[in-house]
Formats: sequence, structure tokens, C-alpha cells
Amino acid sequence: MPTLAEISALIGCSAPGGEAVAITGMATLAEAGPQELSFVGSDAYLPELASTRAAAVIVQKRVKLPATWTRPALVVDDADLAVAKVLKLFTPPVPRPPAGVDAAARVAGSAALGAQSAVGPFVFVGERARIGARTVLHPGVYIGDDTVVGDDCELFPNVVVRERITLGNRVVIHAGSVIGSDGFGYRWDGRQHAKIPHIGTVVIEDDVEIGSCVCVDRAKFSATRIGRGTKIDNLVQVGHNVTIGPHCVIVGQTGLAGSAHLGTGVVLGGQTAVRDHITLGDGAMAAACSGVAEDVAPKAVVSGTPALPHRQSLREQAALRRLPDLVTQVRKLQEEVEALKKK
Repeated sequence: MPTLAEISALIGCSAPGGEAVAITGMATLAEAGPQELSFVGSDAYLPELASTRAAAVIVQKRVKLPATWTRPALVVDDADLAVAKVLKLFTPPVPRPPAGVDAAARVAGSAALGAQSAVGPFVFVGERARIGARTVLHPGVYIGDDTVVGDDCELFPNVVVRERITLGNRVVIHAGSVIGSDGFGYRWDGRQHAKIPHIGTVVIEDDVEIGSCVCVDRAKFSATRIGRGTKIDNLVQVGHNVTIGPHCVIVGQTGLAGSAHLGTGVVLGGQTAVRDHITLGDGAMAAACSGVAEDVAPKAVVSGTPALPHRQSLREQAALRRLPDLVTQVRKLQEEVEALKKK
């Protein structure tokens, strides 16, 4: 178990006292025990300090602790980042299949497996597929023909990566996601919806992490691309020929329609809908439940449906809340006008 002094050194703050205390884990202020660490990221949590049993707290620098707090406080510039570092000390190991190919897996004879790769039970690896060194394929993963998976990747149970797809290095895909399904493309021919073939691919660059039950469709032609370092939450739909730049964050239940383009560092809140063929510039942000129907300039913040500049959207929402009172006032004015006409 790490001591408080070791944790202080890890997160780069001065020793707060009680350095020899052994810390067994982290918990919320309400749940922490006398050998656990907790944290205070904003003033909103200060009322909970009076009742916490935590041995010590990590504190955001801008937060002023009350004078009554006498236990150790680890003051840092970024409490959330410090917590992330400390949590790694207490993270239990993820169960993984051992290196090699499980007897219940099926690997095509023309496939190539990198050194120390691990292929779990009931995995399927197709013809001419290439699996990188130290990559882990958990039970039930499907890798299609001619697909390339880079080094140090981890694909959790029942991930499907269809044929002719490319994954970079250190890509993590969580359980149940599907990469490379056909794009949703049809054209009415006068009698029925004629299916448009999608013959392109998907390219997922290095250090991308994709949550559970995400669907990334293959391109009509060329590639659907997810840029390096991008993080995608659960239940996200990425349509055909979408381009997502590096280091984007896409929160759960977001949908990106075909050929949308996201620049570097774009952030999309939960349940955001992005229409086809539009561009969000570098650093743009869309609040949760936004309906993005037009291009968004770099570093702009939008919200609402249809999405508007955030401040304008807030003003319109405030005005909408006053609408019932305004309707009442207008009716009274109409009655007064009618009364005046009768005189």
C-alpha cells in the first residue's frame, strides 16, 4: 500500500503531514474511510468535508479549505488529473488471455501474429490479417480478411473489425463495438430503396480509445478516419466517410452523419447530432443534445437544436421561458383594445 508521502511525490505536491499513513484506496467524501483518500475539485463539495472520514484529501488549488479542516491536504493545480494518477496505484489488473493462440480460437493460415500477441478463445482471425506485437484479442473478437491491427492494441470481448480495416498502434476498443459495417446509403429507384455499395475502408490511428457498442461505418470509397488520440464514448455512431481529427472527445449517444469533418480537438457533448457534409473547426465544442446543422468555426461553442452560438442559444431559451407570460400580456392588451373600440 502506498503511503501519503509516496502519493504526494507522485502528484507533485509538498508533503502535507501524516506522510507515513498507508492509503488503501480512493473514495468519495461521503464514502471514504480513515485509510482512504478523497478529493475536492470545487467549492461545491466543501460542505461534505465536515462529515468525511477520509485520511486526507486532494484539493484543487483555487479551493479554500475551511479553517476547521485539520487533516492532510494535497494541494494541486488539477485535482482530476492528480486523481487519475493516484487511481492507477489501486487499479486491479484486467483479466487477459495469455500470450499465444487459445485452442478454441480460429486463425487463418495466411494470417500473421506479432510477438507476444494473445488470441483468446473463440476469436476468429481472417485470411491475410496481421496482428501486431503484444496485441490482445479477448474472447469472441472477429478480425476480418486483410485487416491490420497494430502493436499493443486491446480489443475486448465480441468486438468486430470487418475486412480491409486498419487499426494503428495502442488502439483500445471496448466490448461489442463494430468497425467497418456498410454505410447507411440507399437511393430510391422508383420502386424500392436501392442499396449503395460501400467499398471503402476505416482507418483508426494510434492511441484511439473506443467505448462499448460503438459503430464506425466503412466509407463509400476512400476511408472513414479517426485521428490519433481521439476518445469515443459508448453508443456512438460514426457514419461513412466521416473524418475525425486528432485528440477529439465524443461523448455517448452522439451521431455523426456521413462525410462530416471534425478538426483537431473537437468536443461533442452527449447525444449531439451532426448532419452530413458539415465541418467543425479545430477546438470547436458542441454542448450536450446539440443539433449541429451548419459549419462551426474553430474554437466556437454551440448549443441547442438547431445549434447556435452558445450565448445566443441561452438568450433564446431564456426568452422562450418568458413566452407564456408574454402571451397572457398580449391577450390582456387585445381585450383592452377591443374595449376601447366599443366606446
